[in-house]
Amino acid sequence: MPLKIERNDITKMKVDAIVNAANSSLLGGGGVDGAIHRAAGPGLLKECIKLNGCETGDAKITKGYNLPCRYVIHTVGPIWSGGGQGEEKLLVSCYRKSLELAKKHHCESVAFPLISSGVYGYPKDQALRVAVGAIREFLAENEMTVTLVIFDRASYTIGEQLFDSISEYIDDRYAAGHTTYYDTDRKQRMAAESLSFFRTQEAEAQGPDDFGLSEVSGPDNSGSPEASGPDHFGGPQAPEVRRIGSPEAFKSGMLFNGMSSKPCGAPVPDLKDRIGQLDESFSGMLLRKIEEEGMTDAECYKKANIDRKLFSKIRSDVHYRPSKQTAIAFALALGLDLNETKEMLEKAGYALSHSSKFDIIIEYFIEQKHYDVFDINEALFNFDQPLLGA
Repeated sequence: MPLKIERNDITKMKVDAIVNAANSSLLGGGGVDGAIHRAAGPGLLKECIKLNGCETGDAKITKGYNLPCRYVIHTVGPIWSGGGQGEEKLLVSCYRKSLELAKKHHCESVAFPLISSGVYGYPKDQALRVAVGAIREFLAENEMTVTLVIFDRASYTIGEQLFDSISEYIDDRYAAGHTTYYDTDRKQRMAAESLSFFRTQEAEAQGPDDFGLSEVSGPDNSGSPEASGPDHFGGPQAPEVRRIGSPEAFKSGMLFNGMSSKPCGAPVPDLKDRIGQLDESFSGMLLRKIEEEGMTDAECYKKANIDRKLFSKIRSDVHYRPSKQTAIAFALALGLDLNETKEMLEKAGYALSHSSKFDIIIEYFIEQKHYDVFDINEALFNFDQPLLGA
C-alpha cells in the first residue's frame, strides 16, 4: 500500500531510503539519530561532516553504508514551543523536502520516523496528523510506498474520544457476536433445519410466485443476537420468507439479492440488468461503481491506499480475487453504504462478521459515514488490526 504504518526498528527497514530525524549539525545524537549513525557505521559520519549541517525544515541525503537501504535522508524537525512559532509549517516542510529528495533519487520506497515527536517534544497526536497529511498530499501526485515507522505503542495514539467511541461500539457488538465453536455449530445446524422446514411450508402453502422464483432469507450472518433475535430454543431467529417477484416488492421499489435486501430507489432497474449483476465479478462491480461515481481510476485507487500496479492487475483480470482489506478499501474509497459494501465483499468471497474486531471497526466508520481510509487505518493500527490497502 502507498502509506503504511508499522511498528519496527527503522534501522532494519529494507527500503530505498530511510529518513533520519537529525539535529542541525547532522553529526549524530540521541534517539533515532544516534541509532541510525551506529547502524550505518563511520562512513555515514564522514559524509555528514561534508554537508555543513542542515536548517530546520530542510533535508539532505547521504548513502546508506551498512544500513539495508540505499540512502539516508537527514531532516531537522522543529522543537515544540507551544505551537505558535511556526512549528507545523516547519514539520510539514521536513516531510515534503524529504519526499522530494527521495523522488529526485528515484526511490520507490521510503520509511519515516515520527519526526520531532521524541526529545523535541512535538505532541505525538499532532505530529501524526501532520505526517499523514503531508505524505497524503505528496502521494496524491506521485507513486511511492511510504512507511511511518513507530517504535513503540506509546508513540502512537488516536484521539481519546474516538478511541472510547470505537471501544464502546466494539464492546456492544463483539461480545454478542463472539461465540464458541460449539455454539456457532449448534446455531448453524438449527438455522439449516429451520430453513428446510420453511422452504417446505412455503412450497406447500403458496407454490411458485409470478416469476417462478421465491427467496428465503436466513439469520443475519453477523451472528449477533441483537441483529437476528433468539428463537424460543435460544438459537437464531427463524428465517423470513420473502417473495421477490411479488407485486408488493416492485411497488415498494425493493428487490432482494442473496441473503440481504436493499432499496434500489426509483425507478427500479431493469430486471434483466439486475439478474446480470448476480454473476458480476468483483472487478466488474468495482469498475462499474467507479464509472457511476464519475471518478477516475487514479482517484479511486489513491483514495483506497492501493498501489497502481495492483489496480492494473484488478482491471485486466475479471476473475482477480483481492484480499479482504483491499476489497474494503475500494468500498470505502467509493463511499459505499453498509449494504453495498457487503455486496462488494460477497463478489470477492468475503463477509463482515461481529466475531471480528476488524470488521466491527469498519462497520463503525461506515455507519458514521467516515470513509477516509487513512483515518481508519490509524484507528485499526491503534487496535492492533490489519490495515487497509495493498
